[in-house]
Amino acid sequence: MRRPSGIPGRAGAGRAAATPTRRLHVGLNLIFLVPQQTGGMEIYARELIAALVEQAPSISFTAFINRETAAAKDGPWGQIVRSVLVPVNAGSRPQWVLGEQGPLPLQAARAGVQLLHSLGSTAPAWGPFSRVVTVHDLIYARFPEAHGGLHAKGMGVLVPLAVRRSHRVIADSQSTKRDLIEILSTNAQMIDVVPLGFRGSRAVEPVSEVQLRRRLGLGGRRVLLTLSAKRPHKNLITLIGALARIPPDQRPKLVMPGYPTSHEQELAQRAQQLGAADDVLLLPWVSEQELEGLWQLADAFVYPSLYEGFGLPVLEAMARGVPVACSNASSLPEVAGRAALLFDPLSEQQIAEAIEKLLRERSEAERLAEAGRRQAARFTWEATAKQTIAVYQRALSGQAGAPSGQGESRAGPAAGSTAR
Repeated sequence: MRRPSGIPGRAGAGRAAATPTRRLHVGLNLIFLVPQQTGGMEIYARELIAALVEQAPSISFTAFINRETAAAKDGPWGQIVRSVLVPVNAGSRPQWVLGEQGPLPLQAARAGVQLLHSLGSTAPAWGPFSRVVTVHDLIYARFPEAHGGLHAKGMGVLVPLAVRRSHRVIADSQSTKRDLIEILSTNAQMIDVVPLGFRGSRAVEPVSEVQLRRRLGLGGRRVLLTLSAKRPHKNLITLIGALARIPPDQRPKLVMPGYPTSHEQELAQRAQQLGAADDVLLLPWVSEQELEGLWQLADAFVYPSLYEGFGLPVLEAMARGVPVACSNASSLPEVAGRAALLFDPLSEQQIAEAIEKLLRERSEAERLAEAGRRQAARFTWEATAKQTIAVYQRALSGQAGAPSGQGESRAGPAAGSTAR
């Protein structure tokens, strides 16, 4: 008899495995997801779930969601896949952690899940099922100031725990895989690199260039766009310094939409000190229509981040034919390939030279725009889903062994004990 969807069974006592008479049931841990607040991880969850359902119709998926996600009623959970409410508010970190380590594995076991995939870098430490975790980055270790001390300390416990107690670990990039090996001493054979995908721009009506230029006070100036949360590791302060190195009569207007933080005041002060306050426009997150309009009028996109688990904004720019200059750090060279100008993110001079080249040399900008479209087309959610399903196969077949320190892990803690 054939096994469903080509997923092999798994030998060993106490292991829930796909059998010829049982359809594979995969649980998706979305306890972390707070709609409109989780950034790239929310994009990952939404796009991956839709692609998984399309690529593996013979697999049954159940999403385990929190109260905030259930209330939003906007997503593939509960629509194209069944959803189960774990009664916690993920906006409260203690509730999120306790819910992930207690009720979630119990509810997943009751639902008959054979494999649980945690999509947000943390995961239950136990359960009678195979466990896969996607670790997007180790920014808590590389740049602990990025999200605050308590958050970094919490992730410094939860992420290593998830990695140790999972049967396979997915990393978005080779850069994150190297971090897992270097920082957490993870067995390289347990890690699968699965790049994210890109589906292209949404069908939204962009705000017209005339309206945007009037509304934002851009006049007829050339526009340099960057897009990120305003956090120190995004390296925007160095970008402002680079902009100030360009002669005033040749400077573009640097437009910087992104999640506002306390760091924004430091950015504004730096622009003022350098005499570039009129050349920098700090914006909060803008509407999809406004952002699409900014993409259309941008002459170039620059991304100076010191650390990224993947770097989706680079693909967004490339897919739209906007020439890109970006940092040569962490995962960004993997995403950009040869379709962007790469620079040392710590060098204001190199950043300034890259910007000037994109704006001055039209033939180079056109070459990069075309190369960028081809590069972005290489990253699809269909490919991400197929590679993720292959990871499920490896987890169920026991490749590279069981999680460290686990003899009884699939049965969960003994009665009366606490989850480790």
